[in-house]
Amino acid sequence: MESFIVSTGIVALAEMGDKTQLLSLVLAARFRKPWPIVLGILVATLANHGLAGALGSWVTTLLGPDVLRWVLGASFIAMALWMLIPDKLDPSEGDAAPRFGVFLTTVVVFFLAEMGDKTQIATVMLAAQYNAWATVVAGTTLGMMLANAPVVWLGDAITRRVPLRLVHIVSAVIFMVLGCVALLGWA
Repeated sequence: MESFIVSTGIVALAEMGDKTQLLSLVLAARFRKPWPIVLGILVATLANHGLAGALGSWVTTLLGPDVLRWVLGASFIAMALWMLIPDKLDPSEGDAAPRFGVFLTTVVVFFLAEMGDKTQIATVMLAAQYNAWATVVAGTTLGMMLANAPVVWLGDAITRRVPLRLVHIVSAVIFMVLGCVALLGWA
């Protein structure tokens, strides 16, 4: 249960102000069809984080516990520093015409935007740390949905009220603590 709760919380916080959250806002403003957009985000996230979680679980079979501890610790600390750099949305990411409909457009654009993103890398690291693919992927997916679904339905009214800098700092502190815990071998 710890892997599920930690994964949900970390990704929900990491997603605040992230380019994929901004993409959710752009998709909602452009297509004005919240259900296909939210379902597209869910499918894209399950696919993307499923692959990321599998990679994280696979890494644990390659690295010994001491090496893995140092890699994870350094990765979490690097993620903490990365959290302090706000994302900006590439305007071309939301401009694709809905040639295949709103749902498929959302799945493809969101999946591609999530490649190499903070939350995808966090999923790899969490799956490696907890060695619990299913609960980590379920948690990171829930975290993504908690951060993105309200944006689709309520739009920028939410993003204007949330102090994103504070959310990024809290996220960075959490990642830093996880990195230190891993480096010290407490987990």
